[in-house]
Amino acid sequence: MFALQSTATRIYTEQLHVSYEKLNIINDLNVEIPTGKITALVGANGSGKSTILKAMSRLLKPTNGTVYLDGHSIHHQSTKDIAKKLAILPQSPTAPEGITAEELVGYGRFPHQRGFQKMTSADRDIVNWAFEVTGMTAFKDRPIDHLSGGQRQRVWIAMALAQQTDMLFLDEPTTYLDMAHQLEVLCLLKEINEQHKTTIVMVVHDLNHATRYADHLIAIKSGKVVYEGSPLEVVTPTMLMDVFGILADVIVDQRAGVPLCIPYGLKEEA
Repeated sequence: MFALQSTATRIYTEQLHVSYEKLNIINDLNVEIPTGKITALVGANGSGKSTILKAMSRLLKPTNGTVYLDGHSIHHQSTKDIAKKLAILPQSPTAPEGITAEELVGYGRFPHQRGFQKMTSADRDIVNWAFEVTGMTAFKDRPIDHLSGGQRQRVWIAMALAQQTDMLFLDEPTTYLDMAHQLEVLCLLKEINEQHKTTIVMVVHDLNHATRYADHLIAIKSGKVVYEGSPLEVVTPTMLMDVFGILADVIVDQRAGVPLCIPYGLKEEA
């Protein structure tokens, strides 16, 4: 259903600045997103992670600088063209009351339709495929508000997949989910990435989730990239003290071969 991506960087920023009124949030951001990988944006609350995600997915307009997608400014491309390349799932999305899972996932086909054109058989095939990938086929006819938190999140991901993009941006996709449903969603995203080579960028609150499920970490502090690389390269006691203000041991998880953060104190206690 998806074409394999080029190995070239498809989305990156140059000297990106984002402000809310007179408050600078992002300053001179230069970042490249690895194609075909899962990238996690990590950092303390208020560091600018979600703002970066919104700016890179064109939900926010920068005050200066440029986001490039396929070699062109993302703000000089049409909304419909962007929606065919990149799907964005914001934090805690809401659906119209009473809408069914199938109706919601069908919205993902809008970028590929003309005007008020009804869904074609090809559109329905893609919607059914999105349900199959997310394991939600049995819930197609259920109203969204009758589903559990984890099930709802899977339906939203199915809607994003129905857009048939090869880039997926998610803002804290496990917010408000219990531990089992958090792992369920993260395993699903990993599976989508591995099977379909989808480039995934997500803001992740739990650092141990980021190290386990992401290939590439970008650590943000005060709107700037301060550390970047693989989980083993990025997650160190020094980074944890600098970015999060915590004292922590870092060990290697023997099951996954990734760093595991074990906090034991705050920086000011040292």
